[in-house]
Amino acid sequence: MEDDWGGFNSYTMALFGQPGTGKFEWEMTGRHLTIRADGDSVANAAFGGPIVYGHGKGDSEVGLPGNLFAYQVKMANTVFLALDEKQREKALVSQAPTETQVLLQDQQVQFPGICVGELSSDQKDLVEMTIKVILAPYRETDVEEAMAQLKQGGGLEKLNLSFYKTDAHGEPDLGEDGEWEIWRLEGPTFVWHFRGQPHVHTYVNIGKKTPS
Repeated sequence: MEDDWGGFNSYTMALFGQPGTGKFEWEMTGRHLTIRADGDSVANAAFGGPIVYGHGKGDSEVGLPGNLFAYQVKMANTVFLALDEKQREKALVSQAPTETQVLLQDQQVQFPGICVGELSSDQKDLVEMTIKVILAPYRETDVEEAMAQLKQGGGLEKLNLSFYKTDAHGEPDLGEDGEWEIWRLEGPTFVWHFRGQPHVHTYVNIGKKTPS
């Protein structure tokens, strides 16, 4: 908060519903941050709805020095490095979608990248470890709800993992060194879009798609 927008007092807070009733939500939002404390205010939605996190440190610098979330780039790339050549060809996509493109899709949609269900058991373990790492900052109840929603969507087997050669504007990865700063985990109930260039923006939507 201090780095990105001058501190806590620059952010906005809201309460939805009636605290103490079992269905209410606290939300705080501002630059590079939308977080929620959910009292089951929205059915079938982890975190009470989509969340956002990011950090401007290390802007446009290889390795994102000083960025709070640089470790998540490293973690995701351990999965990429564990893939064989053919798997990397599947997982590596030419251009990233817009970072805010995280609407939940139908089961029949063909997601980009490689299906985690195609991976070996040790590769799947790395994907599962990555999910645990990126969920680690959140409350235990939120993590449990997120994992329950993932399971409802078919679990790891139905997730796709993709890495992107360029961002949505065609800019290549920082340093063009093959460490992919933009990656995405997506399935019927789970979207985690991590954009690590020129700095970190992450958009998350986990839950059950509601009928339109």
